[in-house]
Amino acid sequence: MNDQHAELNSAAPDISSSDEASLSMDAYHEKAHFWGRLTLWSVIGLTLLLPLYLSFGLGLHPGWNVILSAFAAYAGVIAVVWVLEPVMYFPILGVSGTYISFLTGNIGNMCLPAAAAAQHAVGAEPGTKKGELTATLGIGAASLVNKVILIPIILAGSVVISIIPESIQSVFPLILPAIFGAVLAQFALKKPSYGVIALVVGLIINLTALPIYLKSLFCIVLTVFICLRLEKYKEKQA
Repeated sequence: MNDQHAELNSAAPDISSSDEASLSMDAYHEKAHFWGRLTLWSVIGLTLLLPLYLSFGLGLHPGWNVILSAFAAYAGVIAVVWVLEPVMYFPILGVSGTYISFLTGNIGNMCLPAAAAAQHAVGAEPGTKKGELTATLGIGAASLVNKVILIPIILAGSVVISIIPESIQSVFPLILPAIFGAVLAQFALKKPSYGVIALVVGLIINLTALPIYLKSLFCIVLTVFICLRLEKYKEKQA
């Protein structure tokens, strides 16, 4: 009996600490939702101020037909990304990381690699509490560094570009593919077969005549589907 009481007493702190951790993450998510929504809606309002001022303050409104036609043309190409990106990136970015990423922009070529690199550096798994906090810190640091570098470049961008040799400028279009390649390699090291499947699917899809946004969608859906089927096949064989 004494041994059983001792075991129960020793287990109690673990349960209590687990509950406290869960409550603290819930409180953290509540604050993240509050400040995330507040900052995003504030930025949306500020973004709309200039076109509203130009349209109604200076009388330069082009007409609703032009605006709606342009919006429809743009949405027809990119609308699927509005739904796809939050769903696709959320498991790695987490709640707060998603808010920061969509506020600061450059999700695919800065925030996502920064989150993945930070998680890899500390051994945190995406989708876990540790992974979310690590991703948030990585994205926050990357965003701050980005702004510190970006502001001077914006102010003196044309001068900086003119100084850079043309041989180096010709490499600029290869930067984004290189970043995605590095991220793929980082995750493929954990599951090499998944990396091979993703590469094969990506090459096949990119050889088709599908629109760019559909290529991304089909690459993701087919890769996930094939990997899931492969895992189920392995379970049956085991």
